[in-house]
This record gives sequence, structure tokens and C-alpha cells, in this order.
Amino acid sequence: MKLWFSLYDKTREYIGQEPPYVDPKTQNWTADFELHCNSILTELNAYLEKHQLSSYFNTSMVNQPNTWKTISLKWWGIEFKKQQKHFPRTAALLKKYPEIVSLSFNQLSPGGRILPHCGDTNAIYRCHFGLDIPAPLPDCGFSVKGEKQSWENGKWLIFMDAFEHEAWNLTEKNRIILVLDTVRQEYTSKKNKVLSVVITSLFLQKRAEKFKFLQNSPQWIISTLAYLLRPFAFSAIKMVNLFRVY
Repeated sequence: MKLWFSLYDKTREYIGQEPPYVDPKTQNWTADFELHCNSILTELNAYLEKHQLSSYFNTSMVNQPNTWKTISLKWWGIEFKKQQKHFPRTAALLKKYPEIVSLSFNQLSPGGRILPHCGDTNAIYRCHFGLDIPAPLPDCGFSVKGEKQSWENGKWLIFMDAFEHEAWNLTEKNRIILVLDTVRQEYTSKKNKVLSVVITSLFLQKRAEKFKFLQNSPQWIISTLAYLLRPFAFSAIKMVNLFRVY
């Protein structure tokens, strides 16, 4: 399957032949996280006693502001060392598996919806680990290519992030999951390219929140900006981690 990035596709829609969901048993790290589920949840609850999660920057992806909140320990190769200190057991698991390029805790508020969208690349699997799931379908759930599934506490839901997907929580309680991205085995040799392109894409998405003209720019402008910015993104990942900026 050809490597795909939404940044270079004017349709922003991935058309692939992979199944929408992936069997967790095919990933060598899933059982390790399951074994430490209680420790991971304990660390998160301890953090939430003194801190609040931050709203996800892309407000166009949710039905109402501040409904989707998160804290990252790793984000497309960038290590958040200061935040990892609050989660020593989780951070230790993260370090064991270099194929994991992102890890965060995500909260979806009561009545919240993450609207249908396609991910940034087909080079990764996105993986949801249930920590505090208030209800099964139809009140709280997830859909990839129209195929619905429920989260479950202590279990993985792994899917092709590039396909169109959405999430909802129609209960009166928060839905909390751990989210990680792992590079697909066939794209391991292209890991650095994947990270730099996606960081560039997310940078432009964030700028588009402020400069609305970017949302409607012709594809050649977006591609040109990406070509110019990508080397800086690659260098930024290395420098930020070297000097422990975060």
C-alpha cells in the first residue's frame, strides 16, 4: 500500500483496502499495557486531582468547544519529559516500545462528539485503551467507515486512523481513554518521514485555526508550504528532545 498523507491529498480522504479495525493480539505491546491497566489509571487519577487536561487545539473537529481534552506524554516523536514525570509507570511502558510515536490521555465530555474526519497518514495504527468508559453503544461509542464498536475498560480498540472515523459520548459522565499511535511494520523504515510530515501537517492545521484563508487555499500552496517547512519539523523533533524543551 502506498504511503499516504492527508497533507498532500486535496480530497483529505483516504481510500485504502485495509480493514477498519486491527486485532490487538497482532501488536506486541498490548498485553503489557493491559497488565498495568490499574497503575496507568491510578497515575491519571492522581494527576487529575491537582491538574486539568487541555482542550484539543482543532475546534472544528468537535461539536462544541472544550469537549475534547487531552494531555500528551509523547506527540509524533516529541517527548514531553515534564509531563512524563507525573506518569512514571506509563512512561516506562512507552520507552520500551520505540514503534509508539505518540501517547496521550483523552477525555470526551458528556454530550461530546468528535466529528467525522480522516487521520493524517496511513502509516500508523491509532490505538484506544479504555480507562473509564461510562456506557457501551449506542450511548458511547466509536465508528470507522461506518462500522461501530464500543470501548471497554482495560481493553484495546485499534483502527486505521486514515479512514474516516468519529466518536461520541451521550452519557452524563466523562469518557477517558489512553491513546497511542504505533508505526505499521511495513513503514518502519520511513518513520522519520512520517513524523516530519505529520508534524508539518499539524502545524499548518493549527495556523489555519487563526488564519482561516489557509483552510481554502489551493493544494499547490499547501504542498509548497509543506515542502519548505518539513526540514524544520524534522530538525525541531531532534532539537526539542535533545534539550528537553518539554
